[in-house]
Amino acid sequence: MTPADEQIEHRQNQFHTWGVYGLLAVSALLSVASHDLMVRPAEWYTGGALLVAAVLLQLWHGPRRGRRTPSPRGTAYYVLRWALSFALTWLNPFFGFYASAGYFDSDELIAGRRRQWLGLLATVVVVAGSQSGGMPIDGLVQWLLFGVLLVTNFGLLAVVGHIAQQEEQRSRERAVTITELERTNTALQQALDENAALHAQLLVQAREAGVADERRRLAAEIHDTIAQGLTGIIAQLQVVTNTPDPTTARTHLERASDLARHSLGEARRSVHNLAPVALADAGLPEALKKTVAEWSERTGVRADFRLTGTAEQLHEEVAATLLRIVQEALSNIARHAGASRAGVTLSFLGDEVILDIRDDGSGFDPLAVPARTRTGGFGLPGMGARAERIAGSLAVESEPGHGTAVSARVPLVRHD
Repeated sequence: MTPADEQIEHRQNQFHTWGVYGLLAVSALLSVASHDLMVRPAEWYTGGALLVAAVLLQLWHGPRRGRRTPSPRGTAYYVLRWALSFALTWLNPFFGFYASAGYFDSDELIAGRRRQWLGLLATVVVVAGSQSGGMPIDGLVQWLLFGVLLVTNFGLLAVVGHIAQQEEQRSRERAVTITELERTNTALQQALDENAALHAQLLVQAREAGVADERRRLAAEIHDTIAQGLTGIIAQLQVVTNTPDPTTARTHLERASDLARHSLGEARRSVHNLAPVALADAGLPEALKKTVAEWSERTGVRADFRLTGTAEQLHEEVAATLLRIVQEALSNIARHAGASRAGVTLSFLGDEVILDIRDDGSGFDPLAVPARTRTGGFGLPGMGARAERIAGSLAVESEPGHGTAVSARVPLVRHD
């Protein structure tokens, strides 16, 4: 209970305890002032005795503490008080003020709705008799006046009681609503606590997944840069070892030296931000054109690069992913395809970019490709993972003896 509710209940207790004394005192003072209504000594003695009895009854009832519930003791108190008010009002109509105390506490003293209304009706009879000029009622006019006052008072009482009942029903409904809200708030707080714990768990899982994804990405970067460069260097050195021609050997040594420098640059770049060296000073189309030309010169396989659509400056991650896919695809062609011709096409189509790499080599069965090649590389699965990392996709079309076509489709994300 709130402090405001406690204060209201305290005031109600004071009214029910001392209000009856006040109504009795007012009635007595008005009765004394109107001494012409009680002229015989017997009436004064009777009135005094009834006043003493009313005070003793009030003392017997005791002060009100907290909210009372109907009980036989409360019903007896209500009946005795009504009897005293009836007798006093019979002596002097001003004691109708004392009788009106029955309006305020019938629901807390009398058990049962019907009995409460009977008690109120008895109180209305006394009050209406007082208002009509006092009892006993004499003459037709006074009886008519008494009837009108009786109906009016009881009707007003019924209306007020109905309003009070509705307000009490609303109070109970509000109490139920508050209880439900408290229960809902408790459940919501529990859900928030569970969500917080789940969020913390998801953060840990996301951090672990990020670490694992970063490891895979680093492995792919090393495979696509340093490993491929070393493979090229080994191939050039093997040619040098097997050729007796000094000029040819010098040429391949120069190529091996260039590959070593390029791989060193890629390694340094990977340490800083893992962005391809070829993209440092040029856009993706220029980087692809240079990569294809160098690959063709190094392998002796005829290769062409073609650009379609209007080229745009792509986000670094998108450009780096497409360049790595081309490097991996060309490396696979050089090692496995035995092709005589290859081609790379970069197409800008509205909100997406398409990269096609094709060759006329021996081809293969795409369904038979393992997740990792025997040499420890990443191959087609690695290229697919790169494309998916930037919300793209990779498609492979190949057939034994009919070459291979690799197509990567990624969103066009412009450079910030």
